[in-house]
Formats: sequence, C-alpha cells, structure tokens
Amino acid sequence: MDFKLAPDIQKKLQAIQKKLQLPHIDVSRIICFRSTGSRSRAQARIWAFPRIWQMALKQPPHYCLEVLSEKFDRLKKDDQARILIHELMHIPKNFSGALLPHRGRGRMVINRRSIEKLFQQYKKS
Repeated sequence: MDFKLAPDIQKKLQAIQKKLQLPHIDVSRIICFRSTGSRSRAQARIWAFPRIWQMALKQPPHYCLEVLSEKFDRLKKDDQARILIHELMHIPKNFSGALLPHRGRGRMVINRRSIEKLFQQYKKS
C-alpha cells in the first residue's frame, strides 16, 4: 500500500467545513491522504490520534483522513462529498483525537439519513 498527501481532498474538506460550519472541526488538524493498493472495501476512512500518542509526542489532537484512490476517485463529485461528510461525522464534538462509532447508545448516529441531511445543507449553501 502506498500513501501520498492529498491537498485536493484537503481543499474539499475546507469547502465542506466552510459551507456546513461545523464549529467543532478544525480542518487544519485533519491531514488528508490518498492511498493506492489497498484491498479494503472502504472508499475512505478516518484515523484517530489517541490521547496517549498526543501526550507522548506533545501534539494536540489530529486526524488522518484517507481516501482509497481506486474506489473514491471514480465516484461522482456529490458521492465524494457524501463520503467526506460521513468521515467528518466520526469526529466527536470535543475534537479529542478519538472517533465516534456508527452506533451510539443503541441507535444509529451516523446513517444515510443524517449524512443526506448534511449533504443537502452543503448543496444549498
């Protein structure tokens, strides 16, 4: 597997943040990568930076957002935006470096309806 920085994805995240105004997300601390050669079924994934590593490296919370080139790049622009919104929804309100699961307290927190609601808000602005 190969990883390269993805400044184009970084710009898309900045555009999404600007339009959706998600106050808890600091896009400057999300580093975007494009990977090739993965066998994963995923189109994108977000990686946590656990607190123990933050303390060890004396760094504030960060996230890595990876798009899997073979799957993500061939999607339509709207579907790419939906996927990036989905990945941003995994970031908790305190931007701690942890990740939120799809399910929370017995109910789906990150689902198609919640993603589509944010996507429609993104498209309107």
